[in-house]
Amino acid sequence: MRKWLISWEHKYKRLAEMSTDTVLVVLALALAWVVQLGVSGAYQGIREQGWLLLVAPLISLPIFNYAGMYRYVMRHSGLDALITIARATTLSALVLGGLMYWRLDDSTTLALALLLNYWWISLVLLGGLRLLLRHYFIGGSFSLASLLNKDNRRARVAIYGAGSAGQQLLTSLRLGNAMRPVAFIDDDPSLEKRVIAGLKVYQPRDIQQLLRESQASQVLLALPSVSRSRRREILDFLEPYPVFVLSIPGMAELAGGKVTVQDLHEVDIIDLLGRDAVVPDSALFKRCIAGKVVMVTGAGGSIGSELCRQIIRSGVKTLLLFEHSEYNAYQISTELAQTIKEQGLDVNLVSVLGSVRKYKPLLEVMKTWQVQTLYHAAAYKHVPIVENNIAGGVFNNVFGTLNAAQAAMVAQVENFVLVSTDKAVRPTNVMGATKRLAEMLLQALSAESQPRLLRKGERQKVHNRTRFTMVRFGNVLGSSGSVIPLFREQIARGGPVTVTDPEITRYFMTIPEAAQLVIQAGSMGQGGDVFVLDMGEPVRIVELAEKMIHLSGLTVRSADNPHGDISIEFTGLRPGEKLYEELLIGDNVTATEHPMIMRANEAFIPWPEYCQLLQRLRKAAMEDDCTEVREILCQYVDGYVAQGAIVDLIYTKRCENRDLAQKI
Repeated sequence: MRKWLISWEHKYKRLAEMSTDTVLVVLALALAWVVQLGVSGAYQGIREQGWLLLVAPLISLPIFNYAGMYRYVMRHSGLDALITIARATTLSALVLGGLMYWRLDDSTTLALALLLNYWWISLVLLGGLRLLLRHYFIGGSFSLASLLNKDNRRARVAIYGAGSAGQQLLTSLRLGNAMRPVAFIDDDPSLEKRVIAGLKVYQPRDIQQLLRESQASQVLLALPSVSRSRRREILDFLEPYPVFVLSIPGMAELAGGKVTVQDLHEVDIIDLLGRDAVVPDSALFKRCIAGKVVMVTGAGGSIGSELCRQIIRSGVKTLLLFEHSEYNAYQISTELAQTIKEQGLDVNLVSVLGSVRKYKPLLEVMKTWQVQTLYHAAAYKHVPIVENNIAGGVFNNVFGTLNAAQAAMVAQVENFVLVSTDKAVRPTNVMGATKRLAEMLLQALSAESQPRLLRKGERQKVHNRTRFTMVRFGNVLGSSGSVIPLFREQIARGGPVTVTDPEITRYFMTIPEAAQLVIQAGSMGQGGDVFVLDMGEPVRIVELAEKMIHLSGLTVRSADNPHGDISIEFTGLRPGEKLYEELLIGDNVTATEHPMIMRANEAFIPWPEYCQLLQRLRKAAMEDDCTEVREILCQYVDGYVAQGAIVDLIYTKRCENRDLAQKI
């Protein structure tokens, strides 16, 4: 019934409201006679002055309309609507009183008494009916169960933040049936023990009292404008309490709109980290993009796709999406095309299927579109998978970078930016070691003005006009394979939450923030620079898991709490996995013009020697000689220490077959 009434067109709603007010005004005047003269006297009075019953609505409705009573949306009306009703009713009563004084022969005292009765009765009827209907629309039906407060199916929630966002959220919650708001929490001491929109306001220090009195099981954060560091303080405060915490988006996402129930989501992990993002430097951001032809390899990946989103909003002329996966290419190209259309951007979007393991297609694309800036984000990055597929990791991460870099030099690409990783620092796995080799490759090329191409059948030198830059950072939240989606899924299933080791730590950053810093760092390079992003403080993964469990309103099952809801299980470090990640190989680091970007000065080997390394590495990878690959990595990658036995799938299967043949 509610949905049907709400779906009416405005003109029909207004007609129904005015018709109802007509009946109520007539009823109010009739009841005024009854109150003043009794039933029999009222009957006599109506017979003698019945014309007043016709005149009263004719006077009142134009006044009600002029005062704005019919501009309010009834289900959203509040104190201001009641004030408007009181003013309009008073004015209409005064006008009616003037008419009665002019026309009636009765005493002035009798007319004044009748007028006063009419005024308060019409005020009660008009205002009361609107309050009842407002309660009906936002508070559910008037069932006996609801009147007796027996409808306990809806989750009882407290709203943290009694400002405009919190009050908008309250209105939205009352319109639905999923949640029942029971209290506000606010830091403002002037609001302590106040009542806003029928809900009591508690101070954070009184949360135990709030939970006891209201039985709230969820807390909704309606704080869109507070900093991430402040949100982290609030989340740390709420963590010990048995409540499920949800949040509304920040001001950027809510700009120009209303807060709705659909805006609620689980707490962003970045809020737990408390990192306040730095506003991008627009000059750095556009230096290598505005008015240029830009190409992104691995454009459909986590970082590559976000780079593309940032690039199309930075004045790029043409954006080439170079992607090996057809599905990923379709996803990102469709999304970007929609953004370009909605925002009216003048961007030429080109989607190219291809692999960085093939040199000629890369060269043809760069030459054909005359690429000026290249962001090389194509890489295999999952440590255990690359450890199981060593040759694949070498060909994609090392030789894929070689192909892209050599094609860029031949095509005279101006800027080449490599997306690297903190796992390249003193690596314990093949993925990290191959990414460090990719960094060393670009460092070696940058030092050569005319490097000789390392291509089969091609021994010519090329004049190097390409500025090579590397940007190194840690884990990004929400990327494919990230622990955060895994933890959410495991908590939703009831656990257990799996962590590799109690002491394992990682650096974290959001994907948009990482992409912004990659673009800005790439604009500052002089050639051969290794930039390191400020990742903040490392986070213990087990503590992150505990926070996620607690903020889901659950408890951790442990020896001290055997009856907890979710257990945490330690599975052991995976092949090649490190306990601690680092961002710098040495201590030789300098500041840059950006507060979150540092420049690392790290050693590399000259290009001629590097060519010999690549020839050995290619031969070993082609033959799936994992032992030789390991020896090369140990020899050339500073700090590389292989962990455990070789677990490459082809290598181990060959060993099994050889052992079986020997036994036979």
